[in-house]
Amino acid sequence: MSDQPKYRRILLKLSGEALMGDADYGIDPKVIVRLAEEIIEVQRTGVQIGIVIGGGNIFRGAGLAAAGMDRVTGDHMGMLATVMNALAMADAIEKCGGYARVMSAIQIHDVAEDYIRRRAIRHIEKGRIVLFAAGTGNPFFTTDSAAALRAVEIGANLVLKATKVDGVYSADPARHADATRYEQLTYADVIQRNLQVMDTAAIALCRDHGMPLRIYDMTVPGNLMRIMRGESIGTLVA
Repeated sequence: MSDQPKYRRILLKLSGEALMGDADYGIDPKVIVRLAEEIIEVQRTGVQIGIVIGGGNIFRGAGLAAAGMDRVTGDHMGMLATVMNALAMADAIEKCGGYARVMSAIQIHDVAEDYIRRRAIRHIEKGRIVLFAAGTGNPFFTTDSAAALRAVEIGANLVLKATKVDGVYSADPARHADATRYEQLTYADVIQRNLQVMDTAAIALCRDHGMPLRIYDMTVPGNLMRIMRGESIGTLVA
């Protein structure tokens, strides 16, 4: 494999749960520092990076909506949780020697810049890692949809979904020993088989704009760099 990165600009989607490590809630400092170090290592090879982080480690709006809370209120609370995670990741990146900017889809001027597409691209071109917080800024849309949307808007070459599983399986590998891992899938495969890779809106957006999506295991150190060098890690949806 070449040492030169295969991709010029990527959008990395981190779930909030990924930041918990082995804890039941919140952020594991060891996990967030390791992720920050890997992200900076990749960025220093010349790859431009945008990041979308979920908020499920702090708050999940859909869950409370199912328990009776107003869905719009719950989703707005979830957006604020993603801002907290983005600030934590930005802090970790800067403590590790990188440069980061947090841009929010909802106005929260004291802690984050407003999301403006041209400004985001300018930050990325200047070598800053941009964290896109607050999802799309709209209720009923997940951070998966936000990741697909921001990837298209900034002209990314690839969406990477970092998970705790080494790809997409035909069934839950924790429950089904005979589950098989897919090396590659089409967008139609994901939607028709209801594989739960990302929500349907996110997959459709990637499909309509020809945006490839790779799902990989972020708990394995070095996987992000291996993907940048062209190795077939995880599952590719294209």
